[in-house]
Amino acid sequence: MSTDTIDLKTRLVADFHAREATINGEASTAFHQKKRAAIAVFDQLGFPTRKNEEWKYSNVKDLVSASYHFNAPSTLTAEDLASLNIPDQNANILYFVNGHYDADLSQIISTSDKIVISSLQQAYQKDPEMVNSYFSAVEGDSDAFTALNTAFAADGVFIHVPKGQVVEHPVILRFISDARQEHVGSQPRNIIAVGENAQVKFAEAFRTVGEQRSFTNVVTEIHMGQHAHVEYYKVQNESDQAYHVGTTEVIMLDNSHFYAATVTLNGKFVRNNLHIRINGEHCDAHMYGLYFPDGTQHVDNHTVADHLKPNSESNELYKGILRDKSKGVFNGKIFVRPDAQKTNAFQSCKNIVLSPEATMNTKPQLEIWADDVKCTHGTTTGQIDEEALFYMRSRGISRQEAMSLLMFAFCADVVSQIKIDSIREYLEGVISDKLTNK
Repeated sequence: MSTDTIDLKTRLVADFHAREATINGEASTAFHQKKRAAIAVFDQLGFPTRKNEEWKYSNVKDLVSASYHFNAPSTLTAEDLASLNIPDQNANILYFVNGHYDADLSQIISTSDKIVISSLQQAYQKDPEMVNSYFSAVEGDSDAFTALNTAFAADGVFIHVPKGQVVEHPVILRFISDARQEHVGSQPRNIIAVGENAQVKFAEAFRTVGEQRSFTNVVTEIHMGQHAHVEYYKVQNESDQAYHVGTTEVIMLDNSHFYAATVTLNGKFVRNNLHIRINGEHCDAHMYGLYFPDGTQHVDNHTVADHLKPNSESNELYKGILRDKSKGVFNGKIFVRPDAQKTNAFQSCKNIVLSPEATMNTKPQLEIWADDVKCTHGTTTGQIDEEALFYMRSRGISRQEAMSLLMFAFCADVVSQIKIDSIREYLEGVISDKLTNK
């Protein structure tokens, strides 16, 4: 991709049409027609500005001011990545480097009768109709970054858990940005289809190697059948020059159970969108989040729990600790549609701000069109509990140690919800170091 002074939007649209001209008969497929519709949406919308209500507190001007080499080749080896590994992971582990699936670095230990795991590209080559049935079209009012990802969707993971299968080993998706030589960009598209009465745990982990900029624009679609159980974890520990926009779309049917935890440890600019469409009765959706911006980092979490059917429940808890000149954003929406009687929906966002120069913007939203519901939402932002701090110091604990202990306890409500032991133990160590060292 050219690195001249043409703006990023113009370059991306031109790049799409240049690629389209080389694919011949593939351009007429339903899969590509969705891509073509998406690039038209992106071309119309352009990158969002702060005039857009959904991006009021998150300025992407710096993100889009640079040029990125998308899907750049990489020479990273297993030895190069050894220091990033989490020990004792008995799991299916798939590596994607600069957006490309790397089979040599990956390991799949579950049998194919329990779960089908492949790159999106391989899955499409094998069964294009099935992949296209899960690959969502972009609506006219969609987010520009989601439309951009749809237009360029080429690789990522495709996971299918057949009806009735319980997958014992988690699936870990490791996305590595190799930014050692140049600014790099990637746009993975992940599709997870979980059949009726099936169960699976999976996690997405994002890391950066190198000091140049990286831009990750990732979309994950999770399709859940009736009585399906899904646990989903997202861990972001990228570099101080990493820009990340991630969207996770979940569709739930009757009696399905979804469980999510998103932990942001590091990154220059992070925007997480988690949208759950509860399109069934007797569903429950749980969302947990934790974030630790410092320096001039920016972390923005947008969530949606959209209740369309009666007798379901959603529960949400997000927590943040902000330092230095960092900025945090939380926008949580709960929609209860007219048919969604007997809905229970709960939302809470709690933050500790440790610097007068740090900023936290919260916007809980609740829109109800039904009359027989129980819904609550609330947010708090404050400083460390001085009374608890005084009590601990009176017992001979230093101020720094007391603050670390209090903050770790503050995080425990979220960390304890992570049910993949190796990931939870890793996060406990990283969070402890982060709180102690600061």
